[in-house]
Amino acid sequence: MTSTDKKVRYLPKSEQGAYTRETAAAGVEQALKLLEGRWKLVILFHLFGGHVMRFSDLERAIPAVSQKMLIQQLRQMEKDGIVRRIVHHQVPPKVEYALTDWGQALCPALDALLTWAADRPPLETSAATDETAQ
Repeated sequence: MTSTDKKVRYLPKSEQGAYTRETAAAGVEQALKLLEGRWKLVILFHLFGGHVMRFSDLERAIPAVSQKMLIQQLRQMEKDGIVRRIVHHQVPPKVEYALTDWGQALCPALDALLTWAADRPPLETSAATDETAQ
């Protein structure tokens, strides 16, 4: 009988990230589907750094979100494995939310996105744009 490591082959680390244009586009689309929704990124930023927050604390931290929408977004992120829901069985009920390790791993990517947006060159005025269009 042969050993398992000879039967099962894994891609070497260098080949795992070799994307084609099509596979990269599909991967980005799949990742964005996990983060789509008006409030998901805001919720993530409140939970980054290992913060554990009660539902009511999240509600106060994001006053513009409705309770229904906050619940929906948290449930979806929990289903997707980004957020962990911690239920304390006590009276009154206490529910807390924290990021999973996988959810916390988003921090550097979103930080890079913020840096990229902050480095945006100043936009020219619309008058200058109108002149070049003529």
